[in-house]
Amino acid sequence: MLAHQSQARETRQPAPAARTLYDRLGGRPCLERVHRRLYDKIFNHPVLGAFFAGKNRKHQEDQQSDFMADQFGGPRLYGGRMPRDAHQHMFITDEHFELRFKILEESLNQCAVPPDLRDRWLAIDREFKSHIVKKSVDDCVKRYKTDTILTAP
Repeated sequence: MLAHQSQARETRQPAPAARTLYDRLGGRPCLERVHRRLYDKIFNHPVLGAFFAGKNRKHQEDQQSDFMADQFGGPRLYGGRMPRDAHQHMFITDEHFELRFKILEESLNQCAVPPDLRDRWLAIDREFKSHIVKKSVDDCVKRYKTDTILTAP
């Protein structure tokens, strides 16, 4: 009996490593699909679009996919500013954040992200709210001397 137990122990395979959220979502293709839909809506939105006037949409999508890939346990490709610094010149209110959050949730649903993965994505996204929402325009800081403070109605 002891020899049999020893043999069974030797043939056991190690448990597979836990899959990351990035892997469970399907990797980069899922992030790109969701962000393409998200930014299509945001760039065309009557309020949120004001924050993106003159911006390169594809660049925004790529930056967001790179950033979220890292947050989800995927490759570390993001080389931009962290959320607080990237949004320091934007007067983003609670209402703006919640509007964008709702559009993200719609985009995740339209891209058929399973509910458990959608909810995890949204929870991670919501963690950045305190980094970008400001109470007044006085809380905004120009990144450069020539910068303007961006606001939306």
